[in-house]
Amino acid sequence: MERDERPPSGGGGGGGSAGFLEPPATLPPPPRNGFCQDELTELDPGTISVPDDRAEQRTCLICGDRATGLHYGIISCEGCKGFFKRSICNKRVYRCSRDKNCVMSRKQRNRCQYCRLLKCLQMGMNRKAIREDGMPGGRNKSIGPVQISEEEIERIMSGQEFEEEANHWSNHGDSDHSSPGNRASESNQPSPGSTLSSRSVELNGFMTFREQYMGMSMPPHYQYIPHLFSYSGHSPLLPPQARSLDPQSYSLIHQLMSAEDLEPLGTPMLIEDGYAVTQAELFALLCRLADELLFRQIAWIKKLPFFCELSIKDYTCLLSSTWQELILLSSLTVYSKQIFGELADVTAKYSPSDEELHRFSDEGMEVIERLIYLYHKFHQLKVSNEEYACMKAINFLNQDIRGLTSASQLEQLNKRYWYICQDFTEYKYTHQPNRFPDLMMCLPEIRYIAGKMVNVPLEQLPLLFKVVLHSCKTSVVKE
Repeated sequence: MERDERPPSGGGGGGGSAGFLEPPATLPPPPRNGFCQDELTELDPGTISVPDDRAEQRTCLICGDRATGLHYGIISCEGCKGFFKRSICNKRVYRCSRDKNCVMSRKQRNRCQYCRLLKCLQMGMNRKAIREDGMPGGRNKSIGPVQISEEEIERIMSGQEFEEEANHWSNHGDSDHSSPGNRASESNQPSPGSTLSSRSVELNGFMTFREQYMGMSMPPHYQYIPHLFSYSGHSPLLPPQARSLDPQSYSLIHQLMSAEDLEPLGTPMLIEDGYAVTQAELFALLCRLADELLFRQIAWIKKLPFFCELSIKDYTCLLSSTWQELILLSSLTVYSKQIFGELADVTAKYSPSDEELHRFSDEGMEVIERLIYLYHKFHQLKVSNEEYACMKAINFLNQDIRGLTSASQLEQLNKRYWYICQDFTEYKYTHQPNRFPDLMMCLPEIRYIAGKMVNVPLEQLPLLFKVVLHSCKTSVVKE
């Protein structure tokens, strides 16, 4: 369905002049593939591919929502794909308060997680196609839907399957949970990008594996990297020990930090007391903020330490696919004081009409809930600038994006900064053993939210930001 690109009509507002912005008489429509298309063509003079909205629309086999492709063997939507992945990776065990036969639809799918996961398994979603490092993108993509017995489904739903896998891991030390790239292969050959077989976890083997991507030897205190979702408060953890940051990790983090522009945003967000902001004015301000944030991402790309290692075509493809995620990540971290301070003050002066409130979409409500949750997660973690720089690089280096010419090289770069980020967090936050997986688990959520925001009608964005910023600012004040 084509997005309505017309500027939103102005809501109620007082006269006078806004202190932050004078909106144009007619707002220009935002570009289809992101703001500031001219800047993208500076990276690649060719065209940027945009999904064809007129293509045949398919429905999710789980909930009937609009499907986005083949996920874990079956045609499904982004919501059910993410739910299935989180459920399996986190080894979730749900309960149904009814008769284990709840209706699954787009509006009702969140009411019963047990029945939703049950239907995922019954329809053939393949849990073995999930990447065991917890990062975006599946594995064994050639495998379609799978049919498993009722007994096996019951073992998964009751958690018995997860307990057996945990016991097998503790008894045999399988390496399926050891590292981002060390995922099991269906054949006897090593998985792509890894020099290890899927069943070797000896220390010297992992030292070779890490050396391949980091270009350095294994420090004595670095035993192995647990699977992202294997961390839990009940896991036996070694007492924290004093350690030093690897010199090459320090050097690469310093290079990432040199590429960042951490100066305050220059878009004016001050407003006169008593001024009533209209919907059109707030929308125009959001566009200007997005413009500035995107300009900073483009400048960041050109300063990256690995800029010369990839083609301009690949950089254009990566930026086209991740710019919303990069903007969202920066807004929740390094620019959060301005976004949840100055911008929140502006949105507080905007009063939506009854019609705007009535027409607000379900997609918008889901985005609001997830953004508020993610804000509190980042607020709790107090992400450092160094961690932000690593997370940004990891998210940007997404080898699963279509159209890339150097996917394997991107995968190696992604793993390099994955290990660097872990090295830094374990050095800097010795008494927070769960910090690194907590940070990494935020990235799939950012990617999901950014994808969902595309489906929110443009005229609903002012109200969406007003609700999110008000809720987050209010909760922080109470703390």
